[in-house]
Amino acid sequence: MSNILDLTKENIQQVVDASAEHIVVMTFSSQQQPESVGFAQEMETIAAENTSRFILAKVNCDEQMEIAQYFQIQALPTTLLLSKGQPIDGFAGVKPRTEVLEVLEKHLPAKWMLALKQAKSVLANEERTADELNQAFELLKQAYQDSQVAEVTLALADVNLLLGNNTEAETLLQKIGLADQDSYYQSLMAKLDLAKDAADTPKIRELQIKLDTNPGDFDALISLGKALHQVQRNEEALELLYSVLRKDLSAQDGNVKTVFMEILTAIGQGNPLANQYRRKLYTLLY
Repeated sequence: MSNILDLTKENIQQVVDASAEHIVVMTFSSQQQPESVGFAQEMETIAAENTSRFILAKVNCDEQMEIAQYFQIQALPTTLLLSKGQPIDGFAGVKPRTEVLEVLEKHLPAKWMLALKQAKSVLANEERTADELNQAFELLKQAYQDSQVAEVTLALADVNLLLGNNTEAETLLQKIGLADQDSYYQSLMAKLDLAKDAADTPKIRELQIKLDTNPGDFDALISLGKALHQVQRNEEALELLYSVLRKDLSAQDGNVKTVFMEILTAIGQGNPLANQYRRKLYTLLY
């Protein structure tokens, strides 16, 4: 169902049923009243900007008088908010956009909640694509900025683990308080431990020791970057190489930059981590 529709006797039951899960905003207007028509158009604009937050049901009272009578509409335009089949708020007359939004915001779900719901549906789908996973990451990142509640933090940690961003996932999980360390948290901690164990190979440890002993050994640095990438420790690999590029873009005759770009390409164009480090490189270049 589109979130903007014309309410008629034929579809009113469908709309009432939809109000069990969504807020339905009903606007009653008449084509004979210019101010009524103008306000209905403004409500359509607001609805188009909030496609996932409510359903706008437009009632043309010139044609749907029975519906207007059922809801006891006394003046036009009138706006009613419907939830679970019952009016929960409303107002008569034309109101400024700011006042309309104030009324709506009292009842509409927060944007971060909708983003969380959409992202969790992706996480629950084992047949999700890489693009869908990246979209879920973007949704959760915005939701986390808007509301750092535990449920969002856990979901963002989950998607980071799936993307191989173990360091970021660990940072997020460390922010979860004792009261919110539920079974979901425990499962994510177990996944993190397995990912860290799998990613900490003897070869990586050997190269890290070699680089620690001689920080100027670019051959060891490049090999370590490649080894980290092979076990999905991409953030560590990129940061390692970027720390050198930040000081010298042509390090080891450009080989450090070449490997850096190869890892970015391998991660993928739509990957948030790749985009982040691609922007960092462009800053150095330009």
